[in-house]
Amino acid sequence: MEKFGKSQPMKRTEDQRFLTGQGQYIDDSVPADALYAAFFRSPVAHGRIKALDLDAAREADGVRLVMALDDLAEAGIDTVLSATRLSNRDGSKAAAPERHMLAKDRVRFVGEPVAVVIAETQTQARDAAELIWIETEDLPAKLDLASGGEPLHDEAPDNRAFDWGLGDEAATEAAFQNAAHTVRLDVADNRVIVTSIEPRGCQAHWAGGRLHFAYGGQGVWAMRGQLAQKLKLEPDSIRVTTPDVGGGFGMKAMPYPEYFCVAAAAMKLGRPVYWMSDRSEAMLSDHHGRDLTSLAELAFDADHKVTAYRVHSKVNLGAYNSHFGQAIQTSLFSKVLMGVYDVQTTFLRVEGFYTNTTQVDAYRGAGRPEAIYVLERAMDRAARELGVDPWELRRKNFIRPEAFPYKSATGETYDVGDFNMVLSRAGEQTRGFADRKAADAARGLTRGQGLCYYIESILGDPSENAKVEFCEDGTVKLYVGTQSNGQGHETVYAQFLSDQTGIPMDQITVVQGDSDQLPQGGGTGGSRSVTVQSTATLATVDVMIAAFTPYLADKMGVEEAEVSFDHETFRAPGSNLTPTLTEAAEMARADGRTDLMKHEARITLDARSYPNGAHVAEVVVDPQTGETWVDRYTVVDDFGNLINPMLAKGQVHGGVAQGIGQALSEHVVHDAQGQLLTASLMDYALPRATEIPMIKFTSAPVPSTSNPMGMKGCGEAGTVGALAAVANAVQDALWEHGVRQADMPFTPLRVWEMLTHESVAAE
Repeated sequence: MEKFGKSQPMKRTEDQRFLTGQGQYIDDSVPADALYAAFFRSPVAHGRIKALDLDAAREADGVRLVMALDDLAEAGIDTVLSATRLSNRDGSKAAAPERHMLAKDRVRFVGEPVAVVIAETQTQARDAAELIWIETEDLPAKLDLASGGEPLHDEAPDNRAFDWGLGDEAATEAAFQNAAHTVRLDVADNRVIVTSIEPRGCQAHWAGGRLHFAYGGQGVWAMRGQLAQKLKLEPDSIRVTTPDVGGGFGMKAMPYPEYFCVAAAAMKLGRPVYWMSDRSEAMLSDHHGRDLTSLAELAFDADHKVTAYRVHSKVNLGAYNSHFGQAIQTSLFSKVLMGVYDVQTTFLRVEGFYTNTTQVDAYRGAGRPEAIYVLERAMDRAARELGVDPWELRRKNFIRPEAFPYKSATGETYDVGDFNMVLSRAGEQTRGFADRKAADAARGLTRGQGLCYYIESILGDPSENAKVEFCEDGTVKLYVGTQSNGQGHETVYAQFLSDQTGIPMDQITVVQGDSDQLPQGGGTGGSRSVTVQSTATLATVDVMIAAFTPYLADKMGVEEAEVSFDHETFRAPGSNLTPTLTEAAEMARADGRTDLMKHEARITLDARSYPNGAHVAEVVVDPQTGETWVDRYTVVDDFGNLINPMLAKGQVHGGVAQGIGQALSEHVVHDAQGQLLTASLMDYALPRATEIPMIKFTSAPVPSTSNPMGMKGCGEAGTVGALAAVANAVQDALWEHGVRQADMPFTPLRVWEMLTHESVAAE
């Protein structure tokens, strides 16, 4: 058996309860005596609060508490939300405006929470919130990504939050001056809304001097730390739990204002308090994603080798600095900026601007899709302008296998890779494009092919915990520090432990999402979960074997050094005793060795892993109507070694579907006053099943050297590659019609307008 596991496809065990209505989400476990919370939110995008009347709401039927910001402050709560603060290119600190849990003096986006109502029923709470009266002095809304306009914060009079840079600007400029060819392209990356199946929600209960807070999130320990800091409690007096979560995508990792308000109300009233957002409320208040424009430039020598790359991006932060979104956007952007290409110098500049919209944070992997999208769109444009084959242009510039480990111009060290091998596999699986294109042309349709070669930087928090407990009923519990949001962790973690120990998988229960069960954990995000958690599990197995070995040596009557474990049974020369781990645990329990019933380990990985792969999309465009659809989609991925190929394939399928959604239809729209026009599923166009083709997935592993199992992570890979692959395919289809600038989303109207505009211009 290999160290990393058997790598066998296996259906997700948790799907049985999910698909039969047995899942336990936040809404499935509301205490019988719970009170309900509803939030009164700003109806305007920008304005000074001149008056706020809560009296009618306080007197409404069933109402037990109404709080505005002053009420939170009077309760001794630190009402200022934590936020990241970057450094500017000139070394100065970026703007650091305060954001409070409820609006203070001014509202800055439609949907900003202003007050919270707690009542006996959800209907009473929502009805009472409707009775709150607010008077505002309306201020102009600021929506564009540029300096100037009505200031949102005194700390940023020009509405620029930061001007951050990375790389060697002078060397990059010199490379462009000496280049044989240069290519530049403006790239827009549209704002999107997460729309997870389960909206955000939470509940809190204060009893016996201890707070129990439950929410649909991506990790419990960071949330516990934030609650302790803001509510001024000791961490040990807080228990945070997370039940089943219906999708997170990075959006549910942040500590939102509603969570602290619900916890404060529960502490004040001494009863459980529950809150769940509805769909439009979520669309207004959840952190959105993307929303940036970039100027990408490439410099080439006479042989079409890239010598330099630079990007100037302007990103929409929304109304406030996020908890950690700025850092995610910039750091991850920089780590994958160079892609898989051997480039000697680079420079990245990112400007962040405040606008009267909700915040922009992580969404399906913040930083990664944006960076790869910009780079691969630029490489596609370069191939067209230089008159070279886009596949060959990439091959010529790939980092060669013999060059690994390779340190990029941004300081990132890639451990392994064979990009040409992966791309060649993709080429073999997409043959026949010319014939398919000709057949479509005969029907009056235009077919385009788009290529994207991506690389990700995977790790997030490099440390993780695991604990294994042998229970009296013969079952085994595996406690993990990550948090499933629907990825299939219960299956893959149990499968991995079974592979390493021989414990039957149906005897293993995975326990997650409870801060009382493990001392710490890193939660889920950045495609870290399986790689980091499995490393922690592997370390726990080592601890477990080391603990059982002296006990069994005594039982076998041999020296400790003679006892071995073959991933299924313990053995020693001269002894006919060959117990499995569960049998050894039963023996130890009978002997009173309770110290052998629990085993725990914490690990820290020293380096990142770098999943990469080739995405090839084929789209068909009807020039008469602008209708555009993805007809074929091929993925060849290097995820290193896989525990469960079936789950990896499912992750890729989901990610590609998300990428197709953004490319073809998803787009957040505000009017000139900052009102969200896409605040329901009638107006915000998620992809439908009929719009997603069959997706061919092939694993082409080059095992990583950065962890014992050779894994690379795969959670966000589908989306990272899909955006550029589909966009490049659409650009390919429209190029022959004279369209030189094609930006997402490729809705029928937008594509038709591009075709019509270019046709008119040509005439």
